[in-house]
Amino acid sequence: MPLQQKATSLIGRPVGISMRNGTGASGILCSVQGGEVYVLQYLYQSQFATFHYPFNQIADIIPFPACR
Repeated sequence: MPLQQKATSLIGRPVGISMRNGTGASGILCSVQGGEVYVLQYLYQSQFATFHYPFNQIADIIPFPACR
């Protein structure tokens, strides 16, 4: 499945994002637009921020597994 299609199917879900440079990010995938994904991430205390990542920097997007 192409990465953009995969990302679109995961909107509203918690995801992990593997970047091509070896780093990663996690949060709620909010939207896909303009060749980027927008992810709501926790900062600290009660603060959250939306970050955007271009598809050309993303290796993969993985949904969080269910709790057991």
